[in-house]
Amino acid sequence: MDWIAVFTSLEAVCKENITALSGPPDLPYGDVSRRLVTCMRKIQDHGRALEPVVSGITAVYHHYDFDSDTPGNGYRTLVKVLQSCLLHIIHNGRYIASNCHRAFFRADHNASEMEAYGSVLCQLRALLYIAQGMLHDNSPGQLYGEQELSRWLVREYASMHKACFYGRCLGFQFSSSLRPILQSLIISMVSFGESYEKQHSGLGMAAFSLLTSGKYVIDPELRGEEYERITQNLDMKFWKSFWNLTESELVSGFASLTSTLVQVNLTLTIPPEPLLLPLVSDPRLSTPVSPPVAHWGPGPVNMRLISYELREGQDSKELLAFARTEAPPISLSLVPFGAQKRPPSPWLLIHFHGGGFVSQTSKSHEVHRPGWSLGWSKDLNVPILSVDYSLAPEAPFPRALEECFYTYCWALKNCHLLGQLLQQNRVCLAGDSAGGNLCITVSMRAIACGVRIPDGIMAAYPATLLTIEASPSRLLTSFDLLLPLGVLSKCINAYTGVDSETVQPTEGISTLSALGRDTASLISDLSHGASKWIQSFIPAEVLGSWSSSHQRSLDNKAHQRSVLPCSPDSSSGPRDYPDGFEPLRSERLSVIQPHSCPTVKNPFVSPLLASDDLLRGLPHVHIASALDALLDDSVMFARKLRNMGQPVTLRVVEDLPHGFLSLSGYAEEIKVASDICVERIREVFQQTTLPSCTRK
Repeated sequence: MDWIAVFTSLEAVCKENITALSGPPDLPYGDVSRRLVTCMRKIQDHGRALEPVVSGITAVYHHYDFDSDTPGNGYRTLVKVLQSCLLHIIHNGRYIASNCHRAFFRADHNASEMEAYGSVLCQLRALLYIAQGMLHDNSPGQLYGEQELSRWLVREYASMHKACFYGRCLGFQFSSSLRPILQSLIISMVSFGESYEKQHSGLGMAAFSLLTSGKYVIDPELRGEEYERITQNLDMKFWKSFWNLTESELVSGFASLTSTLVQVNLTLTIPPEPLLLPLVSDPRLSTPVSPPVAHWGPGPVNMRLISYELREGQDSKELLAFARTEAPPISLSLVPFGAQKRPPSPWLLIHFHGGGFVSQTSKSHEVHRPGWSLGWSKDLNVPILSVDYSLAPEAPFPRALEECFYTYCWALKNCHLLGQLLQQNRVCLAGDSAGGNLCITVSMRAIACGVRIPDGIMAAYPATLLTIEASPSRLLTSFDLLLPLGVLSKCINAYTGVDSETVQPTEGISTLSALGRDTASLISDLSHGASKWIQSFIPAEVLGSWSSSHQRSLDNKAHQRSVLPCSPDSSSGPRDYPDGFEPLRSERLSVIQPHSCPTVKNPFVSPLLASDDLLRGLPHVHIASALDALLDDSVMFARKLRNMGQPVTLRVVEDLPHGFLSLSGYAEEIKVASDICVERIREVFQQTTLPSCTRK
């Protein structure tokens, strides 16, 4: 990108618009013209201030890449987002300058559009100043900042205006083909949030959400304000209930109309019985593997077996004895009459779903096409075992890890029931986000226990550092659609037990069976606790620490921008922006709890912090990341493995958000990214080295 040309074009467009709109007073759009002139002058100032900042960052950001063939890190991403914003402004500015004197020019619409992008540019300028501070303070090549920078990031997120990113400009930084689905997703969320707040239940909530969604289509500014309100101080029960809508019969029924048809879709419940597995160092010896016990003692593990073709062992009485009865376990109608069962596969894919450790199951991931489970089962022609691990905050760490590791060990011991060969077989772990974290930590635990490690890992945008440490890509949480900082912080607190609500599951009722009920019952169940919705936004003890002027402002719901004071536990005052610049401030202040819990530094929670001894021996790790707040986690983890001599690959796909595999089927770019993941898994299965079970 020729940044000199971009800023030259921006300056020319601003001057052209200011000249065109500052003409004689008899212009047909007097007030709107003045708005546009004011806006273009602000954009002009932002552009002039940003040019040297961008020049300084682009001169060195290649030093923070994984390698010369893999350009990607948070600095690059921030600059890429700025580029998208500036190109939109230049394009819209040229249109305004060419059409502002025409009869059918939509003056107010174009002014609102330019003002929205001007607000986004202002906030991006603030974030780039913070990134510039990281470059100055951090060691060369280091992407994570000092604690002072992390406190600055939290303070800025708490008070920075973010609604402009979710209104007219929603999704501007992503592929244009993705913007309609992202807009639909945000509209659905804010509509659902309004009905949740009003304590509707059952089908009334769904109906109310549908009726109210129209106003968020018509009024993008209102949509942005509502989304900011929801995510500033997140209600975890609301977040879980919204994302778990994908589990309902109605939603999954619609999705199944276009999903891949498979011959085996079997839900299993494995009882908590101790296992014995051979040691890799001496297969004549065995080591015990205990069932999951954290928080409430031994309990069963739920999972789902998916196979595009029926293979030997998958319809055995021994396996069907573990089947749950919520649905016909095997789609026998899809098996051609008289067809022979396929022989066992030499391959097995074990899948851990994403969802921030707090939401979703194998069912929500099975319907994605051509992404997880169903589509991949066909593309790879391999049995897939997807784990329904227990979710936080009811089941914090280490329950999910224990269940995933137990499932992995059970699969090794019972692979013949899953349609896999007993000998000379290969096992690959795959997961996205939280699931990517579990792929890595399950493998670490296998190393620590001395049992067979998987033959490879495919981790998409994995969470390898469960903290809110400042890094360039973490700055994206200030406006990320699916992973804003408030959501990331809540998910981390839930998984590490800070917001623990540990309860023992009701005996005989699985997560999937609860989620498999009809939509009305599901939503009704999930709506409990809605009365705490508003109170969770602004805790009283936090309000008490603010000045009286701020409290009166909040109580009266004033619509001016306010500045959050420095947090009382900060050892130093807030940093100042240069030249007296100040970003736009929000009327709703966020409260981000500091992650003081020592669990976040546990290497089985944050594998990036693991010692070399815990990581040495990992299989080939394939990582795919995107325009994502966790990108720097992936870059630093891949670097760490490479420096240890561990096999690792990193692929950064552009113009896609965190969670892109969950949007499979909506854009060609996502299909390409999904195909990259499939090819990495195929490489694991087809590698020429011996399976890990035979290596010592």
